[in-house]
Amino acid sequence: MSELDPIEYIQKLLESKSTAKQVTYKNLLNAFTSLSAEAKRVVAELKTKSQPSDADVTVDFFLVNEHEFDVKLAGDLLVFVLHTNIVTFDESHPVMQDPYIKQTEVNRYFGQIMIYNFMSDSIKFNRVNDPGYLLARLLINHEGRYVIEGGGKLAQVSNKVSDSPITEQELSLLIKLSMSIAIENDLMAPPFPQVQFITLSQKNEKTQELGGGQKIGFKMSYQSKVE
Repeated sequence: MSELDPIEYIQKLLESKSTAKQVTYKNLLNAFTSLSAEAKRVVAELKTKSQPSDADVTVDFFLVNEHEFDVKLAGDLLVFVLHTNIVTFDESHPVMQDPYIKQTEVNRYFGQIMIYNFMSDSIKFNRVNDPGYLLARLLINHEGRYVIEGGGKLAQVSNKVSDSPITEQELSLLIKLSMSIAIENDLMAPPFPQVQFITLSQKNEKTQELGGGQKIGFKMSYQSKVE
């Protein structure tokens, strides 16, 4: 048995690990609030500046609740979700090799904001089997330092632990890059043999899903390095 009394050990955890997680969550909430406000501002700016020839090409912001907001970009829907649990990385993850993470244990705990890309028609027609794709995720720790994981242009922003707390300018850039990547990545039709046969049940119940496309081009930046 450890020489440290169990009560003292629990006290140590509460004062270090648990406290750091609470501070991390508060930092995450603040970042999510700023992210939501910036998304709403960017949408308003796009509505003012863009003049698509088709009136159905719309841009909208939806505040779902304190842990989710959505941005509709024509046929795409970006879903921003705050996860309430604080997490850490697997030891094999590249971030865990960062000297900052190794300085003290509490530096390794992060809160998460996930950015998913759905087809807006998936929501409109309640196509429950349509996939959504993780476009990016923002992770923030007790000191406000962050990691951004994503593909494409997002991979160039920050796929390692930042040297300083996240700023409103960086949150704005995250919003804009996420929007542009969602629009840039097109739907890929499924191979013909996969949609060659259907059941009567599929015809009756899932007509809207038949031949549905899938988004291509999504891969987290660190996955590109290990494959």
